[in-house]
Amino acid sequence: MARAGKDEEEEGLYVDSDFPADVSALLSDGSTPIAKLKDSISWLRPQDICQSPELIPEDISLGHAKQGLLGDCWFLCACTILLQNKHLLNKVIPLDQPLWGDSGYKGFFRFCFWQYGHWKDVIIDDFLPCVDFKPCFSQCLSPTAFWVAMLEKAYAKLHGSYESLWAGQVSEALVDLTGGLAEHWSLRSFETEEENDKQQDTNLARRRSVCSIVKLVKDNCILSCSTNSRATVEETSELGQYHALNVLECQEVSTVSGQKVHLLRIRNPWGRCCWEGSWIEGSHSWSSLDPDVLWICKRGFHRGNSGYHLAENGHIKSIYSGHMLTHRLQLAGEWIKGYSAGGSRNSNSYCTNPKYWLKVRERGEVLISLLQHKNRRMDKSVQKLFEDLCINKHQHYQAIALHIWKVENRRFNMSRVLSSVPFASTHCHAYDREVVLHQELEPGYYLMIPSTYQPQIEAQFLIRVFSSSSTSLSALKSPAMSLSLAVGGEWENSYFQGAWVRGTTAGGSRNFHSHWSNPRFPFSVCEDTIATPEINITITLYQTPPEKDLHPIGFHVYKAPDGRSASQSPKNDELVASCIPHCYNQVVSLPCHLTPGVYTVVPSTYEPDCPANFTLCLSRRVHRKVMKCQETLGRAIQEMSCVSLMKS
Repeated sequence: MARAGKDEEEEGLYVDSDFPADVSALLSDGSTPIAKLKDSISWLRPQDICQSPELIPEDISLGHAKQGLLGDCWFLCACTILLQNKHLLNKVIPLDQPLWGDSGYKGFFRFCFWQYGHWKDVIIDDFLPCVDFKPCFSQCLSPTAFWVAMLEKAYAKLHGSYESLWAGQVSEALVDLTGGLAEHWSLRSFETEEENDKQQDTNLARRRSVCSIVKLVKDNCILSCSTNSRATVEETSELGQYHALNVLECQEVSTVSGQKVHLLRIRNPWGRCCWEGSWIEGSHSWSSLDPDVLWICKRGFHRGNSGYHLAENGHIKSIYSGHMLTHRLQLAGEWIKGYSAGGSRNSNSYCTNPKYWLKVRERGEVLISLLQHKNRRMDKSVQKLFEDLCINKHQHYQAIALHIWKVENRRFNMSRVLSSVPFASTHCHAYDREVVLHQELEPGYYLMIPSTYQPQIEAQFLIRVFSSSSTSLSALKSPAMSLSLAVGGEWENSYFQGAWVRGTTAGGSRNFHSHWSNPRFPFSVCEDTIATPEINITITLYQTPPEKDLHPIGFHVYKAPDGRSASQSPKNDELVASCIPHCYNQVVSLPCHLTPGVYTVVPSTYEPDCPANFTLCLSRRVHRKVMKCQETLGRAIQEMSCVSLMKS
């Protein structure tokens, strides 16, 4: 594997050391066919590939994606939405970036992806993997346009490698490119679900309306479809094996005989036709219509496609009612083993799952999304189980679901409510990154509980609420995290109230110069506090939920030099303990063993200028010494007693 132009650093062109032009950017574990290419690939900048490279061609039709040797058709399908929406295109690919040939060109590009509630910048150099001096992965139909190849590289960096993009879900890429909402249905199982799930599936009415949805999305949403590699020979004969494609349009046309036919216009990122059923180009079916572009019939779409995805542009627009869902809320949470990872309703620990209040002020339509973070470090035994079950595409996700109950007010019997039938829920626990619940809700309070199927499974998640009327979303206060049995005994708690105030005391993490403006809390550990090298101090930080999202929080502990009191600024003191990385939790805690001395705790949010109130709890372990004393009480009673004296 070679890289051309090794003196770029001397010429002032950017070289990305975090995502270098070598095998580490290409492969993650070498489990896909592109591993065979590693010795054949050279890395070239666009000006070394063609004479006049451009980012996006003037003829937008030549800017469509064409898939290369990487199996990421799912991502390329999602990229189509950017060419249809200039606002999104400028959001993902910011304007005013110097291009090849410009005086300000420095060899790098910046892209933005939506990640778990926030837009994240990804900066890359413009080296591209090539075989025989041509890009070997995705590119535009125009050989001189490079926006697809650059965006693919940035997305690969976000995921860790190009290989990580091999096989995926269109819905995930749609959300990452839009920050919107995507949904997935399996058309193949509709009839089975109607028979088996009439009583259980609260979203069955939605599924019955799939045919009408195809018409609704023409100007409002992007629609994709996929074939299934495990379909029968008859079913795959028309659209081939598993592949993701874009549905561009749906039209009802009349044949010469007057028969109504629904046709779907589909774009294939392979850049060639893969449809072999009715209405293929040159088919006798076209003799009944005027010549036009290539379409497929809706019956073939239902038979040959296992699912499709929808994502709204800008404000969310309901595909069920056509209403604009202008109100948007989100809160981050986490399932923590031994604390809030209660599992499904089959588990006795279900009630320990995180809980959320949804207050609906007016009757209206509500879409609730539960989005889990990707687990990139799965245990090998669990990964093998997924491989054996042939569900590799879900191996980074837990099976998740969302249940909601309507309650009269915020004072209720929790066990009684949870033992009743939920007001609504997602269809079942699913190994998807995101599950969506659609409901028409009356005014009132609703209790929402997200869960994994298995208990004691750790994962982070984001709850999003899109509604046509005003709503509010808040987390229920969880009980303080209990200390483990290994650190039992008696503990003395001290509580300190504080606040991160924008512009003054909201300094952010140690990555920012303003970190030292955060609130500081001094404390001391006495000589007699520790008798053994066990945990003797536990520091817990509680943040009061802000109006919108929980902030990622954490703290650092600094020790002053021996013989000195707590510093006004502990900047030069020794860092002895840290509760990091900053987590989107209401509560973070750190048990530790501290030697005698003077310390300072500095709590912070990750980003500066994130206002919130908080409580810091300092728990000291108290050691007691048993002393025997003999005491005479008159002549009648003489007793031995044990007196417990607290050490100061």
